[in-house]
Amino acid sequence: MLIGLSWPWLAVLMALGLALDLRLGEARRWHPLVGFGRLAQRIEAALNRAPGLRLRGVLAWALAVLPPVLLAAWLIAQTPWWLAALLHAGLLYFCIGLRSLREHTLPIAQALAAGELEQARRLTSWIVSRDTRSASEEELAKAGVESLLENGNDAVFGTLFWFLIAGGPGALLFRLSNTLDAMWGYRNARFLYFGWAAARIDDALNWCPARLTALSYAVLGQRRQALACWKEQAPAWSSPNAGPVMAAGAGALGLALGGAAVYDGEVEQRPSLGCGAAPQGADIVRAWRLVAMSAALWMAVVAAMALPWLLGGALHA
Repeated sequence: MLIGLSWPWLAVLMALGLALDLRLGEARRWHPLVGFGRLAQRIEAALNRAPGLRLRGVLAWALAVLPPVLLAAWLIAQTPWWLAALLHAGLLYFCIGLRSLREHTLPIAQALAAGELEQARRLTSWIVSRDTRSASEEELAKAGVESLLENGNDAVFGTLFWFLIAGGPGALLFRLSNTLDAMWGYRNARFLYFGWAAARIDDALNWCPARLTALSYAVLGQRRQALACWKEQAPAWSSPNAGPVMAAGAGALGLALGGAAVYDGEVEQRPSLGCGAAPQGADIVRAWRLVAMSAALWMAVVAAMALPWLLGGALHA
């Protein structure tokens, strides 16, 4: 828990940040993460040169992430308590993406329900890196469900977890690190060594949130099946954190995910996830509800932890 913030304040500020996200969604113009992405591209262009790519990658990560995080922490420390509280909530709002997940995935389900396969392919291509140009309804539904389950951790629960640990600066640290992993964490010729630090740091920051996310999916879905899939299938997945999240989520929903997917014109055979029926368009909605219910569960847990302070009259900054 962030020093200086009691559980009641954390509960209030978390609720405020979530409410802002659900009410306003992502900023349409001048979004801070867009500017951060451009900065990261410039840093990468300047430093991604041999020799010493791993060391340069560490330096690049530090140059991109540490200045904004330290600046946020300094501003919060220097401002009156009420403004510091607003800064905490504002940073959570800018870093979390619960509404964004809904806005990017539910239209895919709607297009599939209407039989608009080309529209569904186009919408799906915006959220996944796989080739969707000739994807079937089942493949599009699978891509949508997998994206929701994985980003339930990356865009929502990881941010909430680090907000509880270190307030707004913690949420910012996690989201910027996760963004760099998405930009640099590829195992290809360009990023294999330079992106090593971004990938490993993101793995470390995600380790605990990913397992809490997987547990949340299990609690709110088919619990025994979700836990069994997590135990048996997650180790085979290439990512140490996406594996537990997606295996537990697939098991909780009773869906068969993973398997073949097309990347850069080549079919990649991925490990199986979950068990049950192949996903359909309506399962995207089910996956969104699982993510939203998990966010509500976390909010309820934090509120319950704040209750003793409230009952004891210990609400303070």
